[in-house]
Amino acid sequence: MHHLIIGAGPAGVRAAEALRAYDPQAKITLIDGEGEAPYSRMAIPYFLSGKIGEQGTWLHRPLEFYAENGIDLVRGRAAKVDAGTKTVTLEDGQSLSYDKLLLASGARAVNPPVEGLEGDLVHHCWTIDDARAIEKLAGKGARVTLMGAGFIGSIILEALVMRGADLTVVEIEDRMVPRMLDETAGNMLKAWCEKKGVKVLTSTRIGGVYEGGGELNIALSNGETLKADLLVVAAGVTPNIECMDGTGVEKRTGVVVNARMETSLPDVWAAGDCAEGCDFSTGDLSTLAIQPVAVEQAVIAAKNMAGIEAEYHCALPMNVLETLGLVTTSFGKHDGLEEGARATLLDADEWRYIRLEFNDGKLIGAQTVGHVSMAGCLRGLIQGRMPLGPWEDVLKTQPHRVAEAYVDLSRGVS
Repeated sequence: MHHLIIGAGPAGVRAAEALRAYDPQAKITLIDGEGEAPYSRMAIPYFLSGKIGEQGTWLHRPLEFYAENGIDLVRGRAAKVDAGTKTVTLEDGQSLSYDKLLLASGARAVNPPVEGLEGDLVHHCWTIDDARAIEKLAGKGARVTLMGAGFIGSIILEALVMRGADLTVVEIEDRMVPRMLDETAGNMLKAWCEKKGVKVLTSTRIGGVYEGGGELNIALSNGETLKADLLVVAAGVTPNIECMDGTGVEKRTGVVVNARMETSLPDVWAAGDCAEGCDFSTGDLSTLAIQPVAVEQAVIAAKNMAGIEAEYHCALPMNVLETLGLVTTSFGKHDGLEEGARATLLDADEWRYIRLEFNDGKLIGAQTVGHVSMAGCLRGLIQGRMPLGPWEDVLKTQPHRVAEAYVDLSRGVS
């Protein structure tokens, strides 16, 4: 039996580990498209900030782990999958056959349609190679503009500040992290960053980027022009699924999978950022680019590839973000339902905010600012679909009592 895995990120590597445990005699091949030691993208900001060295981003140290565990690490990018002949062709022309295939090809950073994003002073922060380039340009006092204040952008923001950069953030939406936080929470995060010395321009678009004299001139929609030594682009990602073109596989934004992480093709599974599976909050399909989800999906896929029946019953949208010391979170249907109810509690002076979303006697979503200890309780209430009973009325007037509610409900007390 030959298990072939496209992608050597957290999902691919975790799947290879699991397959070795569940199918000890099988041949396992892991295709690495970057030519690097397999690493975690989520560790890149820690490398940039100086908290870890480059080897600290590796998923396994030493690199001999793969050979010692009988995992063949092949360098190259998958160009085409032929499900009929069960082969994968790499960009260099090499062809690999498989019995069972896992697509764990992840996602890549995208460029918005803005003139001038191809210059030497413009970089994404998605690969370790990107991070090496940023490290050279974003020294102490360097004028850096960050395009995008979403989840990834806000993580990069902290790393750039820790490097001593003179940082300006430009976000097209009216608040920071708009897909995770409402107007109140997003603008609290903006005020916090400004308090820490970061200039944050929301409701602002970059219209063009022009390089000259060793610096960038960045034209903004508000009429201003920023001068910068570096522009970091954090404007979103898109799944790497082009190698599946022509296979007839069902796909939307990503490749569609069922609860067993199977695609619509026989003997082909998918996991991680390239997979589109069930969303816990809506019941619909969605891609959830969250590393814990990716590795959980990878293990489920590996079990089924090895003949062990297992299912992954919907991923809970969940984000916990720390930015310059302020923790923000969102869980589940954090923007609520029209037919549902909502409770909020704001203490702007103490940088604290809670928003709870209710429907049908349950907590279905939440957002918080500054409430670190509440995260586990919120996740438990939402993911457990716990009937709140009398606690619903309590939480609607006293949202800060979430932990008490969770403890009581977990013990069967209402």
